[in-house]
Amino acid sequence: MIKIINETVEYLQSKGFENAEVGIILGTGLGQLIDEIEVLVEVSYNHIPNFPTATVEFHKGKLIYGNLEGKKVVVMQGRFHVYEGYSLRDVSYPVRIMEKLGIKTLLVSNASGAINLDFKKGELMIIEDHINLQGSSPLAFKGVEFLGERFTDMSAPYDKHIIDQFKTIALANDIKLHEGVYASVVGPQLETRAEYKMLKIIGADAVGMSTVPEVIVANHLKLKVGAVSVLTDECDPNNLKPVDIEDIIAMANKAEPNMIILFKELIKNL
Repeated sequence: MIKIINETVEYLQSKGFENAEVGIILGTGLGQLIDEIEVLVEVSYNHIPNFPTATVEFHKGKLIYGNLEGKKVVVMQGRFHVYEGYSLRDVSYPVRIMEKLGIKTLLVSNASGAINLDFKKGELMIIEDHINLQGSSPLAFKGVEFLGERFTDMSAPYDKHIIDQFKTIALANDIKLHEGVYASVVGPQLETRAEYKMLKIIGADAVGMSTVPEVIVANHLKLKVGAVSVLTDECDPNNLKPVDIEDIIAMANKAEPNMIILFKELIKNL
């Protein structure tokens, strides 16, 4: 795997990706941040050696390098999911590449459903911890110890300083911001009433189909991690209505400007 990683990194360096400081993963329906970046280079995933290819229609599938708030950033415009048929190693592979390109901090966004009924759609949630319900680990492969500590500590997977900064920024900008636990499931189907009840019982405040594999690998590589969920629907098992994916995308677009403020101000202060 080291040889494969080096091949990908060398290709991107030849395109101008160098001295990156911050990696950003943009979730479902969350692409407006690109408009805030001075783009220096962009490469389609299908042109990058050994990279997966985004198959979801609302994921753009580009790796972007540029300047944002005085920092060099590498941005995934579109991410990968297990439900697309990829392994957890595939899904988290870009994090390994971004780390080799130089990043020290990883910021992650996603769209998720609110399990905690005190949270409302259109609001944001800082992820302060997570529950991995994807059935395996992106570190469960032979030779992982050559890439980092096999038994990666996950006592604090999300950086406390970043969480505190997000709270300060939200307060200064009058942004409604919750803090909670994110549960990551495989998907692509949404949850049943019984599954929503189970998720609440085990301590989840929000549920989605991403983020956790990337965060596990980021911790394996000793990166600082911050993550924000855009809450796109409310998952009340006692009053459950059919969910339209287009409605989820529309809600993500509506809430995204506040997430952009959080990310931009945080990057400015790094």
